[in-house]
This record gives sequence, structure tokens and C-alpha cells, in this order.
Amino acid sequence: MTQTPIRLTVNGRIHEVTTERDTPLLYVLRNDLALNGPKYGCGLGECGTCTVLIDGAAARSCVIPIGGCAGRDVVTLEGLGTRDKPDVVQQAFIDEQAAQCGYCLNGMIMTTKALLAINPRPTEQEALAALQYNLCRCGTHVEILRAVMRASGQLAEAAD
Repeated sequence: MTQTPIRLTVNGRIHEVTTERDTPLLYVLRNDLALNGPKYGCGLGECGTCTVLIDGAAARSCVIPIGGCAGRDVVTLEGLGTRDKPDVVQQAFIDEQAAQCGYCLNGMIMTTKALLAINPRPTEQEALAALQYNLCRCGTHVEILRAVMRASGQLAEAAD
């Protein structure tokens, strides 16, 4: 295989990496750019731990070839907010304590972010449908759903 330079935008910054065009985006994010929000789970695009946003849509970075990311906007968990000022979705997951082991969290948060971008006020059923392919082994599903509803602003309104 031939390694080629590929220019991509990740979290608002332009990066140039030299790799084979079919290298999974996840490998470049973690190994070359030291972005560890996306996790390696199944390597088949089935568990969701590697989810990133590509042009605003949730995508499984373990099965997306880096060559297909040139000229596209990639956002990882690290690109949403900071430790001092988390994104509204990240803050909702913190407030609801929606993690046990935390391995699925990247995928849950990134999928929620994509969902709220296209449907800012989802019903619980719509949120469950959006997250159905993000696997959580620890059983924090109730807290995760509450975090999605909190991030959409619906949980706070229900409490008022």
C-alpha cells in the first residue's frame, strides 16, 4: 500500500497526516492526533464507542477510511467543550451521572449531539431510537436517557 498525505479538519484545526487512504479514521485520531475520546470497541462499526461527527452527522470512525475524510469537518468528544466549559450535552451527562464504566460515553454523547442538531426536542422514544445502536454493558440506560432529555431542555422544564 502507498502512504499519501491527507489533509483533514478535526475539531476546527487542519491536520496533515501521511498514511494509507484506507486506514480507519479512528486509528489516525487516536494514534496520530492523540484524541482519545473515540474508543476502539468492536472494530466493525456496531458498538458506537468510536462515534465522531462528520459534517455534523454521527459516524463510526472505526469503519470510515481516512481517505474519505479529506475536506470534511470531523468533531471528536474533545472538540465539543472544555473541562471548564463543557458542551450542553456533556454537562447533561455529568449532571445525570450517566456513566458507570464510561466506555460507551463517547458514542452516547456524540450520537446525542447529532440527534439534537437535527431534532432539538426529541421525545423519549426518538432519543431511544437514535441511541439504540450504541451499546452500554453497565446498564446506565435510564441516566443516559435522562441526560438526553436534560440536554434538550425538556427535563428542566418538566421539573418547573
